[in-house]
Amino acid sequence: MHLQFAYKHNDFVTDVHRSDGNSPATASRSTKFDTTIQAGWMDRMDRGLFRYHLGDLQTHILPGPHGFVAQLNIQRGLERRKPQEILSIQQEFNAGQFNFNKINPDEIIFEMMKDTEGETALSDNGQFPQPSRMVVLVNVSPLEFGHCLFVPEPSRCFPQILTEFAIQTGIESVLLSSNPGFRVGFNSLGAFASVNHLHLHGYYLNHELKIEFMPVKPLVPEKGFYLMLDFPGGFLFYTESEAVEKVARAVCQVTDFLVGDNIAHNVFLTRGCPPCDRTHSKEGRCSRKGVRIAVWPRMSCFGAKEESAFNVALCELAGHLPFKNEKDYELTTETDVMDIIRRYLLPDDEFHRLEQQLTSRLISL
Repeated sequence: MHLQFAYKHNDFVTDVHRSDGNSPATASRSTKFDTTIQAGWMDRMDRGLFRYHLGDLQTHILPGPHGFVAQLNIQRGLERRKPQEILSIQQEFNAGQFNFNKINPDEIIFEMMKDTEGETALSDNGQFPQPSRMVVLVNVSPLEFGHCLFVPEPSRCFPQILTEFAIQTGIESVLLSSNPGFRVGFNSLGAFASVNHLHLHGYYLNHELKIEFMPVKPLVPEKGFYLMLDFPGGFLFYTESEAVEKVARAVCQVTDFLVGDNIAHNVFLTRGCPPCDRTHSKEGRCSRKGVRIAVWPRMSCFGAKEESAFNVALCELAGHLPFKNEKDYELTTETDVMDIIRRYLLPDDEFHRLEQQLTSRLISL
């Protein structure tokens, strides 16, 4: 029997703020969620369950307005499991390939479930919501401290297509942490997902990313839907603890549309400041009480040659760059990074057409 982690709505942390500049943020002391993940992760590292030992990574901020966070992680590039062959964004689960039902059970840190006792809200179909299980396990090829995987109901063998439960639990995980450096993300098939078994990534990165405060334009603000106004272009949702279910549903409506149109995508969740007008004040700019969910539609990569410096997936689009070799880590400039990332973004006309389609879809639903 694995450790059970039950949580309630009142466990969400709302009093998180960043100091000026790239300083650590201020919050209440570490939560049970943080201490459970971190202690479990360190225990598995000490027991030798990882493919390599992850110490403090060499890190520097690339000069330039985007503030890209570069890290040198040679071992992940060399020793991570070979990605599966992916031929379609809608590829079905294949039990014959590696999946998270085949891992060493000791890699599991805990099983998390939301305690809805006392909550009487009905779901859209008029039924009481059924409890669902999210298994949290270490990523044995970690890219940063605390790197873990969130796998919904592993035995149900969901393919790597986002579900409302997965994205809602991802948002709630960010809210359960008092550390604004805790991030969650998702790579679709064709967007450098390496395993076709539904999972999200979670990890700690204690450097501010521009996406936390990037300016946005409202598209369907009543559903928390915005357009990011800086590189790399994408869509952004924002929610605080009271609207998680509504925004998770809207995120899924967008990702379902992308899957239906065979558009690969990456998703990144982080503490961030409120969108629009409230970011102009110092208090609004430093607030981290809510969660920003970035969705980047992008060019699909099926069997494509990997970049030598870094692959363009969820963390790279968010401004966190795990480099595979020392030469690229030392020499790559902000302009080089932007040139690499641009190769994977949709052409402008395709992106603007998609913006109109998604805006109309969310307004009509």
